[in-house]
Amino acid sequence: MFRAQEVCDIADVQPYVLRSWEAEFPDLGVTKSAGAPRMYRKSDVERVLRLKHLLFVDGLTLAGARKQLASEGPAPVDDTVIEAEVLTMRAKKGLREIREGLQYILTVLSEDGSPTDDFVLEPEGKTTKAGKKTKGKK
Repeated sequence: MFRAQEVCDIADVQPYVLRSWEAEFPDLGVTKSAGAPRMYRKSDVERVLRLKHLLFVDGLTLAGARKQLASEGPAPVDDTVIEAEVLTMRAKKGLREIREGLQYILTVLSEDGSPTDDFVLEPEGKTTKAGKKTKGKK
């Protein structure tokens, strides 16, 4: 089961877009109880990805996408695609947390408590605030 934010991250859509699609497709997602947040099955995530493709790539309207989805019937779920997207999302989040932790350690270890310029935690080739191009981690 996936939360709405996870579905938005996987499909790379804003939450308001997902909510508008829920209004158009009431069977998208499930609610466990009246006050509980909406949860999504793997099949719902696959449907959101297909809907995004129909709308943004094929250029269909919501009505056209609804007809296309109805004519296709229930699509088999490709678990490997969804699992790869979730792993990528979780890996990025983990790396972001590690980078923040390392930056905190550098701040603590610096003499005056400010981040040091001797060690830059930037992805390779990213430009720093000073406009210098980095070569990766020093």
